[in-house]
Amino acid sequence: MMPLTMAGVGEANVIKRIGGKEKTRKFLENLGFVTGGTVTVISQTGGNMIVNVKDSRVAIGKDMAVKIMV
Repeated sequence: MMPLTMAGVGEANVIKRIGGKEKTRKFLENLGFVTGGTVTVISQTGGNMIVNVKDSRVAIGKDMAVKIMV
């Protein structure tokens, strides 16, 4: 298990766990980041990422990406 920030570009990864406070977990869940779901990194610049989750592209910051374990 590793944080999403360590995932390679173009790799499909299964979300194993989402950390952080309840408010943060709810926010990520509403964006489509759910345990068991698939997330693919599209691009990564300075820790900020664009990912593909549930057929949508989502931009997330490094502070959020480290809470998503794949």
